[in-house]
Amino acid sequence: MIRRRGLFGLLLWLLVVTPALRAQYGLQYAVAPAPPHAALLEQVRDSIEALMRRYGMPGLSAAIGVSGELLWAEGFGYADVENRVPMLPQTKLRVASVSKSLTSAALGLLVEQGKLDLDAPVQRYVPSFPKKRWPITTRQLAGHLAGIRHYRGQEFYSTRHYDSVVEALEVFKEDTLLFRPGTHYAYSSYGWNLISAVIEGAAGIPFLQFMRRYVFAPLKMHDTVAEHVDSLIMHRARFYVYRDSLLMNAPYVDNSVKWAGGGFLSTAPDLVRFGNGLLTGRLLRPETLHLLFTSQRTTDGKETGYGLGWRVGEQRGRHVVWHTGGAVGGSSVLVLLPEEQVVVALIANLQGVRLAPLGFWIADRVAEHMAAETSAEMP
Repeated sequence: MIRRRGLFGLLLWLLVVTPALRAQYGLQYAVAPAPPHAALLEQVRDSIEALMRRYGMPGLSAAIGVSGELLWAEGFGYADVENRVPMLPQTKLRVASVSKSLTSAALGLLVEQGKLDLDAPVQRYVPSFPKKRWPITTRQLAGHLAGIRHYRGQEFYSTRHYDSVVEALEVFKEDTLLFRPGTHYAYSSYGWNLISAVIEGAAGIPFLQFMRRYVFAPLKMHDTVAEHVDSLIMHRARFYVYRDSLLMNAPYVDNSVKWAGGGFLSTAPDLVRFGNGLLTGRLLRPETLHLLFTSQRTTDGKETGYGLGWRVGEQRGRHVVWHTGGAVGGSSVLVLLPEEQVVVALIANLQGVRLAPLGFWIADRVAEHMAAETSAEMP
């Protein structure tokens, strides 16, 4: 009996302690079955671990999609440093401004349904928003051409709770436009606050409800949610910052001020599901995707490098669309190679990490690897 109890205790210790020990010594946690791309994934892991060491990252979640499928997903380090909770692919993290890309799909759906005219004044959908010296359109808002201001002072660290997206417009709705809409590019998360109110007005249902029902559910993005600070959210990570070279808990914030522009929690696999869904036509028509992925221009004809909720450009001769995100206690990047059908998502629970270069590099390596495999299979 004593031996059985001892054996049972040893097994229990292994079940409880071993995962934490593995995380501590650099082993990772994968959700996707190991695909036949071992050499590629080893390079990806090495690059991720090098970046984590460089920034002193507590944890990072990564995922890759190819041709509409989740190729690989893995967690590195810790979701919760203090309690030694390992980062898992299903850990929910702050995706910050990648929320704009998620929200852009809602714009595309409403355009397809004939419920939204991107070039109509926003007051058609949000009558309570004050008229400015010049009219503002949803297209201009989505491309950061509307002249709506960005954060000021400590607004990035807002702790106030807003009960609706319309209420959150109070932060900036009385402010003067920075310039005549269309004449300049100026990044503005608050412009996407107004977009969320436009979506509500056009759809006739609350913004978050529309996102859950028409964007997340069809793509099986069950781990993507708005971050309600007063709710229990399974697998939500802790968030961190560095202060005087010391890793510390990120300050408390309430992101109800900016759901559409930076308030969603998600996972790396869910972001890949989103990218896969766009590139394979599961959610939007090709012409709608082209609309989102085409750079807008200022009135003098200059390209901005930003479409509707997406940055657009070229990397190493490939057409690439992407978005980065920087939140209180979080960093993210979502990279899409439309022609190659490659999607890469990286999310960290640390503020101020430049993930885009690594995201581009991984996307390029995956595209090259898949092209080489295709060539090798040809007779």
